Amino acid sequence: MQPVPFSQLTKALLDENKPFPPRYLHRLSDLNPEDAAQLAAAWGRTAAWRREALMEDLIELSDADYVLSFEAVARIGLKDENAPVRMMSIEMLADYELADLIPNFLQMVENDPDAEVRARAATALGQYVYMGEVEELAETTLHKVEDCLLRVTSGGDAPLVRQRALESLGYSSREEVAALIEAAYNARSKDWLATALLAMGRSGQERWGVSVLRMLDHASTAVQVEAVTAAGQLELKEAKPELLAIARSVQSEELVRSAAIWALSEIGGPGVQQALEDLLEQADDDEEEFINEALENLAFTEDLGLFSLIDLNEADLDADDADEFAPPREDGEKKAARKRRKKEQ
Repeated sequence: MQPVPFSQLTKALLDENKPFPPRYLHRLSDLNPEDAAQLAAAWGRTAAWRREALMEDLIELSDADYVLSFEAVARIGLKDENAPVRMMSIEMLADYELADLIPNFLQMVENDPDAEVRARAATALGQYVYMGEVEELAETTLHKVEDCLLRVTSGGDAPLVRQRALESLGYSSREEVAALIEAAYNARSKDWLATALLAMGRSGQERWGVSVLRMLDHASTAVQVEAVTAAGQLELKEAKPELLAIARSVQSEELVRSAAIWALSEIGGPGVQQALEDLLEQADDDEEEFINEALENLAFTEDLGLFSLIDLNEADLDADDADEFAPPREDGEKKAARKRRKKEQ
């Protein structure tokens, strides 16, 4: 099947009297420079409502098919006069972890006229803090991102923007961050408390364990979800009895219960596999896939724990043996957390 000529696509985009053909959406994936330039030229002449609808469709499509890449469209959307389009463009680009986008996000988090766009940009910067912590980003660039987020968190912007900035700083090992998290935790605000707990979980620092445990039964669902999630990220074994009770209770809020199941898979230890298998037997179709994923994550967690106990010295192994005994690859958040813990020791 011949691809749709791009001139035909832009013509359809500009025709407000007809719906934009859904079959054209795939054509916007992996645009070459020539097609991207043609789209950029037509973008400003396209009705605002259509640009917004197009971005919504592309996000939905990319969520359903990870092979598709609408990076070129989202880059154009970053400069859109319509705030929702800018927000959706940031959301889409956040999946790509492209360091050349950092200047755009830094500028937007401090200068965009819309608070929700600034908040979304602050969230997008979190991935770069985390990349810096696992040494996948230049240290000078990491510090620029951290400095910007520190200014925003300590500044006078809208609470939503400052909260998202602090959440992104949760990945950071900068000394200034702990005091900001502590202040958010002690603020008389459920939103700030949820933000503090999210940052605590991302930090990987055991110092926050007691603070997280205190909030496992909080009356606010949002706060409780963040506390339960943080307990898993921090691998708090003391939280297991309460997490098991939440996971087994039919009275638990669905979001809290799901968070507890995943947190248990992060903590592991005696009784967790059996508990998850028991839940799997009772699960409906919607929950079955999630619990199976949690069981896979539990196996990963247990393998990591077993390997750390063995503590093999790879210098004493030849190359083939080293490959045979290599542990499963850690996800980025765990790597970042372990690095921070090493710094603290």
